[in-house]
Amino acid sequence: MLHAGEAPPGLEARAGDARLRFAADADELAGALPGSDVLLTWDFTSDAVKEVWHDDLARSLRWVHTASAGVDRVAFPELLAAPLTLTNSRGVFDRPIAEFVLGAVLAFAKDTARSLALQRDRTWRHRETETIVGRVATVVGSGPIGQAIAQLLGAAGLDVRLVGRRAADGVHAFDELPGLLPDSDFLVLAAPLTGATRGMLHSGTIALLPERARLINIGRGPLVVQDDLTAALASGRIAGAALDVFEVEPLPADSPLWTMENVLISPHMSGDVVGWKDMLVELFADNLERYRTGRELRNVVDKERGYVSSSGGRA
Repeated sequence: MLHAGEAPPGLEARAGDARLRFAADADELAGALPGSDVLLTWDFTSDAVKEVWHDDLARSLRWVHTASAGVDRVAFPELLAAPLTLTNSRGVFDRPIAEFVLGAVLAFAKDTARSLALQRDRTWRHRETETIVGRVATVVGSGPIGQAIAQLLGAAGLDVRLVGRRAADGVHAFDELPGLLPDSDFLVLAAPLTGATRGMLHSGTIALLPERARLINIGRGPLVVQDDLTAALASGRIAGAALDVFEVEPLPADSPLWTMENVLISPHMSGDVVGWKDMLVELFADNLERYRTGRELRNVVDKERGYVSSSGGRA
C-alpha cells in the first residue's frame, strides 16, 4: 500500500492473513508492487502509482482502492485499461463535507471573517448580515456528497437545485447548468473530476453568475480555471469564494487568493473530521474481507464514467 509517512491506523490488525507491504514513495512502491494483487493508495494526493506503472502490473494487480472519494490520481489511461477493479472511499466524507459547506454558507452570510478581523483590531462596528432562508444554492454533483450537501442546505432553509450528469427525479442535467447560474446565490462544486467537468467554471460560466454569488469548491481544484476565478474575485465580479481545493496543492504562497478578504481558504480538509482515518480503514478492511471471500466489493468505480454509478457495482 502507498502511504506518506503514516500507515493506516489499525489496518494490520484488520488484515487477517493478508501479507502487507508498505511504501512511502514511488521508489518504495516500485519495489513493493511486483507480485501484489491488491493496492491501497492511502496517500490519495500522490502520483506515485502512475509514475511506476508498467504492463506487468496490469497483469498481476486485481484490485486498486483509493482512500478518497475522487479517483483522479489513479484514473490514468493505462490503469483504466487494465482488467482490474477500482474502488473508492465513497460514503466516508458525505456528512462531514456537507457540514463544511453549510459552515461556509453561514460564514459568508454572517460576515464571520470581518467580525474576526474587527475583533483582532478591538474595533466595535455594528453591521447588518444576511439570512440564508430562501437563498438559492446550486450544487453540482449528484453523488452521495452532493446529495448530503443538498439535504443539509435544504434543511437550513435554502432553495437547493442539484445538478448531475443526467436528469433524474430532483436532479437537473449538467447541460442545464448555464440556465441555473444567473439566480444562484451559492454555487457548490461537488462533482468528480472528469473530462466533462474539468475547467467547468471559467470566465464564461462565471459571467453568468450574479455579482452576489459565492463559490464553494470542495470537489477538485481543476474543476475551476483558477486564474479566471482569481480575476473575478479581484474585480468584484462575484462576491466571494470558499476554496478547499486548488489547481496546485499546497496553494503557492505567492497566490493572490491568500490575501483576498472575500476568500476563505482551507487546505483540502473539508471531509477530514476526527476519526476519519479509522473510518477509511474500516471500509477498506471490510472490502478486503469481501475480496478474500469472493464477495461483491463496495464502491466499485465505473472506469468509463470515473465514479461509482448509482447502480453500484460488482468486482
